[in-house]
Amino acid sequence: MTPQEHNKYLGISHLVHGTLMCLLTLTMLGLFIGLLATGPGAPPVALIVFLSIFMGGLYGLMTVPSFVAGYGLLKRKRWARTASIVGGVTAAMNFPIGTAVCTYTFWFLFSEPGKFLYDRPQASLQPHTTNWQSGIGPSQREQQYIPPTTPPDWR
Repeated sequence: MTPQEHNKYLGISHLVHGTLMCLLTLTMLGLFIGLLATGPGAPPVALIVFLSIFMGGLYGLMTVPSFVAGYGLLKRKRWARTASIVGGVTAAMNFPIGTAVCTYTFWFLFSEPGKFLYDRPQASLQPHTTNWQSGIGPSQREQQYIPPTTPPDWR
């Protein structure tokens, strides 16, 4: 496969992982709401609300890097490599799908095709050297001062 195809499949795998984590979060929140509806032996409402907010926020924070990495990879953004590494690390905590996404991310981005795809040298200006003894640079040393010509007298 070409590096572009690996990049596309990696972006899709990050988006799929993020979607599965969102579905897991919604399922978990549904179960917590189901605990509220039970009878007199149910846990306190404040505990269920706190756990719902805490776990929903935690899982939400763990899915955001996957969505950002998937978008960046599919759009071939310059920051996609960094976002994918962060997304891969957060995905590694979710066995088995997140671990597979993490392994594929590291395998591709740290291989030669991945480096070739995302490690482009940035454009830079040519270095300017100065002759420190005379205080002038090479372009100034080559040109001599020529005074302007006097305009003709049209009187």
